[in-house]
Amino acid sequence: MRWILLGVVLGLLLLYPSLLAVVAAAVATIVSKPIVVAFGLGLAARPAIARRTRRWVA
Repeated sequence: MRWILLGVVLGLLLLYPSLLAVVAAAVATIVSKPIVVAFGLGLAARPAIARRTRRWVA
């Protein structure tokens, strides 16, 4: 499924080259907000942290 989505995104970028500028601007806007970046990193790290704490408790 992830490869299909990647193919769709790459296909759209090939069909509409101006879309790359819009995507780059959106990513730059999101990355410039530290709260959003911290939230995203927390979501990404949560599964690993949950596995470690389960081992400590058990």
